[in-house]
Formats: sequence, structure tokens, C-alpha cells
Amino acid sequence: MSRLHQTNEDLRTELERGLEGLRPALTPLARVLHPRDAARAQAVVEGMHRLAATFRDRLPETRRPVVDEATAYLICYGDSICRDGQPPLATLAQELRTHVGDAVTDVHLLPIFPWTSDDGFAVVDYREVDPELGQWHDVAEIGRDYQLMLDFVANHTSASSPWFTGWLAGDERYRDYYLAPGPEIDTSKVVRPRTTPLLHPFERPDGHQVAAWTTFGPDQVDLNVANPATLLELTEILLEYIVAGATTVRLDAIGYLWKESGTGCIHLPATHAVIKMWRVVVDAVAPGVRLLTETNVPHAENITYLGDGSDEAHMVYQFALPPLVLHSFVSGSSRRLTDWAASLEDLGDDATWFNFLASHDGIGMRPAQGILSPHEQEALARRALAHGGRASYATGPGPERSIYELNVSYLDALVDPSERADVEHVIRRVLAAHAILLGLAGVPAIYYHSIFGSTSDLDGLADSGINRRINRERLDADTLADELRHDPRRRGILNGLKRLLTIRAGQPAFSPFAQQRILDLDERVFAVERRCDRQIIRAVVNVSSEPVDVPGISGWDLLTESRVDGRLGPDDVVWVAETLTAAH
Repeated sequence: MSRLHQTNEDLRTELERGLEGLRPALTPLARVLHPRDAARAQAVVEGMHRLAATFRDRLPETRRPVVDEATAYLICYGDSICRDGQPPLATLAQELRTHVGDAVTDVHLLPIFPWTSDDGFAVVDYREVDPELGQWHDVAEIGRDYQLMLDFVANHTSASSPWFTGWLAGDERYRDYYLAPGPEIDTSKVVRPRTTPLLHPFERPDGHQVAAWTTFGPDQVDLNVANPATLLELTEILLEYIVAGATTVRLDAIGYLWKESGTGCIHLPATHAVIKMWRVVVDAVAPGVRLLTETNVPHAENITYLGDGSDEAHMVYQFALPPLVLHSFVSGSSRRLTDWAASLEDLGDDATWFNFLASHDGIGMRPAQGILSPHEQEALARRALAHGGRASYATGPGPERSIYELNVSYLDALVDPSERADVEHVIRRVLAAHAILLGLAGVPAIYYHSIFGSTSDLDGLADSGINRRINRERLDADTLADELRHDPRRRGILNGLKRLLTIRAGQPAFSPFAQQRILDLDERVFAVERRCDRQIIRAVVNVSSEPVDVPGISGWDLLTESRVDGRLGPDDVVWVAETLTAAH
């Protein structure tokens, strides 16, 4: 299922060249981190060069992984599908092979490490697989069928991490690994994704208390990457993930990485410099491995993590897409989505979008700020609540609160409860929403609950009291198999998405790097034209509940394998294709 190219000999030559240019590329970036401390900056450069040289010899001489029109990610936890008596990662490998097959090329494993809270994002040990999930050989088994994305929670560790307990105990090895800001540090402007206090008191073994920086809550303690030893150890872990088989590494909550007195402590130049340094090192020792930044913020801030398109992240999340697609179907109008998509930048040949509708988190609303009006955002929040979900809020530097995310399964957000009994309608709407995802420039990522047609886990929400648990239900493997045989909703959505993905994989115009032009045809449809030197595809989706005539959209439809005349029924999708000849 993995698609590879480039000979080992060519790759070895490229690696040698990459190491030669490492110091000159890293030095100006290290100076951004430590502009007034040349010794610290040099320590970072030399440490990263040393790690690159060491890991180049540890990495297998494999060929470079490809990103093309067939690339598609499935997002899941290591225990998303379970069976009694079997390690969950082993079950996941087996069930993905059985039910999903080669409809996707990559599997994103959310944190698979020992943890204490936040469903994996309070990591105790970066280097070990959670024994409740399995072992590294179980991860490798998934990697036999799919390319792997591993999560790197570099901003913080669990409060139970040996790093943090060692820091509390005064262990010299972990000196300066964490932040205990004194009164001279101005934190008044810090931007928060949570409403919990920024600083949390912890007790040292001698009974004294210390207040440590906790951006995401008291069990997630922020690391001090201004300390070269901390940054270098994180870099080593990043490279270890690549050795373990990761072809993509997701940098979780990376925008909060660097702290500086008197600032918002988000998107700081030093944060960008760290990501650029990791890009330099990864490109030097493992060309083709991709870095994905996770920054759930407004679009203009999010895209800064691409740098100049070739020197920072290889991919960024398209965070505005989930709320805008949802708004389109709720309102029956694609106007907001069309205007936003028409404004998207051409990212060139070295970077692309990571497109998704649902994930382990909720439907993020911050990226919709400035695109959807406050009234439109509140309407989506009311809809989530009416459909059994929740709305989460965040605070800014002041006392004001804003909608941070909606907690509800994407299926339940799309479909009114009164319409659930109409299974064909449910399937059509879910597939139509995902057809928008699959038509846009970038690589698509589908959450496991989306591909299996799941609804909100209201029991999980009620039992845990945690809003995000509504979309994190663990599926029993045997029950899932039975439901895929007998539940027309699950079966119809899975087979429909697999078919869309399979058709998409054969169309060069759907390459992540193919040209994109948004077509403004009718407020009730979303239309995008994708073009490469061999093909044009016009992908059109009716987001309304009424038939729409779309003049000019006629021709051979890849989905029905027949000619269409431009008339679309409710939730209809057409992918009208035209093969280009030399004359074009």
C-alpha cells in the first residue's frame, strides 16, 4: 500500500549533501532562539548536527515516500478498535486491513505512549508504547500496510513524567527542563486554550511548593525549550519516531512552544525557528518525511507555520474547513465556504494542506473567526447543543470568552435528529460533505468515526463529564463487524467513502499540488476546478435541500460513470472530468 520512489544510491547522495549544509542552515535559526547568548546558540547547532549524523546511520536505507492524489490519512487512536484478549494495536492492524483496505495510504496514530490524562496528550514517557496498547512491533505491523503518522506532544509532559518528577526533586539531569516563572515574568498577555490557571503549584520532595507553567491544565506541564538540553532531547525523540517508521510527525499544540515575558506566548519567532530547525534536520536525514503542525487558530495565523513554503512545516491543518462545511449544509449556502476557499494561497510544490472534517477534538471554531459572523458561530453552537453535543469556550488575555470548539460527532452535526431515520439521506449528506474534503487541494484525512458512520457517544460524555469524549468511543471489533454487515448507515458510509477515495486516487488532477480554482456558480453549490497537465476535474456539491441547475457543468461524471447535464439533487455530488490532449 505504501508508494515509494527514488533509488537508495540517489538518496544516500542526497543525505551526504544534506549533512554538509546543516550547520550553515541551523546557525541563523539558533540565533533567533538565543540572540544574546552565542554559546547557547552554538550548543544547539552542534547538538543538532551530532544527532543528524548519528540518526542518518540508524535510519534504514529506504526510498522516499510519495505524496500524490492517492494519499489519504485515517485518524485513530491505538485502541480505537478493540477485542478482548488482543493488544489493541494488533486489533487495529487487523481490522483496518479487513474493513478499510487500501482506501487510505496513511494511518495517523494519536498518542500511543503511557499517559495520565487528556486521552493520551499528557505523555509520561515519549519513548515507550503504552503497554495497554501493545508494543513497538505492533506499531510496525500497522506500518506494513500503511505509512504512519506519529504524534509528538512536544509542548508539555504529564506531571507524572520522570522528567517532571526529576525536575521537582532537583535532579541535575532535568535542571531547567520546565518553567517556574518568578514575579518578574509578565504573563498578563498569555493566550490560553483553556480556562484553568496558567500556573499550577506542585510540591517538591522537601515540602516546598513551586508554581510551574501549565498551558493546558495542571497535569500537562510545559517544557522549557529555551534550555538547549531540553530542545536537543526533544529533537532526538523526533528522530527516534522516524526510526520507528513514522513518515509523518504531527507536532501537537506547537504554537505554544516558546515562552517570553510580556507576550502572548503563541506563534513567537523562536517557535517558528524551532520548527524550521527540525525541518532542516529531517530533510537532511530522512527526506520525504513530513512535519505537520497542529495550530487550532485563525487561518492567517495558521498558515504562518508553512514559512516560505519550503522551510517550515510540510503540511498545516485546514482548521477552517470543518466549521465552514458544516455551516454550508446547515444554511444551505456555500457563500462563506466559497469566498474563503477562493482566498486560499497557492502553496507551491513543497507544502500542502492537511484537510479534515472531524478529529479526536471537536469542531474548532477559532479558525472561523472573521469568516463566520458571531451570529453564524452561535447558530452552530446552538445546533450542537440541540443535537446532544456541547460547546467549549476559551479565554483571551482579558476576561472575555469565545467559542473554542463544538463537541459533537460530525454526522450528528450535519443531520437533524428528525432526519436520522432516513438512512439514505444521512449517507448522502455525509458523503457530500466528505466530497468537498476530497475535492480540495491538499491531502485528505478522515477520522475513524467518520469512515465507520458513528454517531455521538452520549454515554461516554455522560460517564466522563469530558466534552471531547463524545467523539472518542472505542469500538468493539466484533460488534463493529456485525454492524457493518447489518447496519445500513455504517455500511453505506464506509462503502461510499471507500469508493470516493478509490476513484480520487486514480485522478492526477486531485494531486495535492495540482492547480485549484474555486468556481462561483450558485450559492447553493460548492464547486472547485482542479487541473494538471493531463486532466481537469470540476467537483460540484449541492449543499442545499433542493435541486439546483448548474449551467456549464456537464460531461463525464467519474462517480456515476455516465454523462451528467448539470442538474444536481439535494446533497448530490458530481466529479466531471476532462482528459487533456497535447493541443491543450
